[in-house]
Amino acid sequence: MTLELYKEVALTLDLPQHQLRAGDIATLIDFVPHPTGGEDGCVLEVFNAVGESIAVIIVPVSAVEALRADEILSVRSLAQAS
Repeated sequence: MTLELYKEVALTLDLPQHQLRAGDIATLIDFVPHPTGGEDGCVLEVFNAVGESIAVIIVPVSAVEALRADEILSVRSLAQAS
């Protein structure tokens, strides 16, 4: 599946420095080229369950995937990621 701007995506890896885990949902807000020719990145905005922005992060494109119709969303406490 193609990644689209302003669509929700799922993380494919844990990011403990941001208290995020694989499977967490974020909104893709931009693509950024790698400055030295490495893997390009994605700028993501992460929201809590009530829609408040809690982080803006940059991850490699390989660290996200498009959501699929055969997946279901769930909720967890942000503190659980630590």
